[in-house]
Amino acid sequence: MAAIYYKPFLDTLTAIETNEDFWRDHDITAVPDTLLSRIQELKECRIIKDEHEHIYDSHKAFMDNVPASNRFMGFASIFLPSYPARFLEMARRNIPISIIVTPNVFFKIKNEHNAEIEEYLKFKHTSFHVYDTAKVAFVVTDRFLSLSLFFKNGTFDPRSDLVGFDSSSIKWGEDLFKYYKENAVEIKTL
Repeated sequence: MAAIYYKPFLDTLTAIETNEDFWRDHDITAVPDTLLSRIQELKECRIIKDEHEHIYDSHKAFMDNVPASNRFMGFASIFLPSYPARFLEMARRNIPISIIVTPNVFFKIKNEHNAEIEEYLKFKHTSFHVYDTAKVAFVVTDRFLSLSLFFKNGTFDPRSDLVGFDSSSIKWGEDLFKYYKENAVEIKTL
């Protein structure tokens, strides 16, 4: 009987110990308890960490994997100017895409990339939502999960991404996305 609980326990330890610095140094309050209790599903994930001279290398790894994806779900609490054009290009290629942003990111996109977001919203296979506030940024596709968290002091960590390519990491990421989407407001027009 104890063996039933032993493997999940060992998998949880593996998930935490393998990426111990990531979990210790970051604010994990953006991850709901139901998903924290399933952290063992992230045991195959690894950290992509950048050196100070190349702080966007983890983002490069993310951008290298996105174009090969056949579906895309993402939560952005930070903004990079390349995002609107990238997501519109994916929508034009008929890739199902669903994006959730925080209010600050929404207003920046609306004010600086209005034409792109209006075109994006016209596609039937896209959705766009606003979620009040969360200290997380992540992407989940049919190929991978990439999770970025804020440090405990409230600043975003642009140098470290938790990345997984296995099915359990992807499923965990899909469930994280569903959690945020259920509590977000859908934007259908500007």
